[in-house]
Amino acid sequence: QVQLVESGGDLVQPGGSLRLSCAASGSIFSMYTMGWYRQAPGKQRELVASITSGGNTNYIDSVKGRFTISRDAAKNTVFLQMNSLKPEDTAVYYCNARHRIIASTNYWGQGTQVTVSS
Repeated sequence: QVQLVESGGDLVQPGGSLRLSCAASGSIFSMYTMGWYRQAPGKQRELVASITSGGNTNYIDSVKGRFTISRDAAKNTVFLQMNSLKPEDTAVYYCNARHRIIASTNYWGQGTQVTVSS
């Protein structure tokens, strides 16, 4: 069982920055793709960014050039650096760990609220 705990969500003005953290309960990065999802009110949850066990990253078009996913294996932590935030980035952000072979094996954090508003 993998436990994920997110932190870093906050209220920020448009154009501001936030860094989200996701602490995993063990050393899982070699076997799991880590992802950040978000869900805005009335919308489906969407994958924002991911990083594979090999370190390859992927982003949705709307955040390319603004968001960066990274990880610190020594701390078992994944980060999402979010710059130039826009009101449409407002959502609950969730951390996900998906097994790189058994895709049905995946875990979720509890979510952290990001609100971009003036």
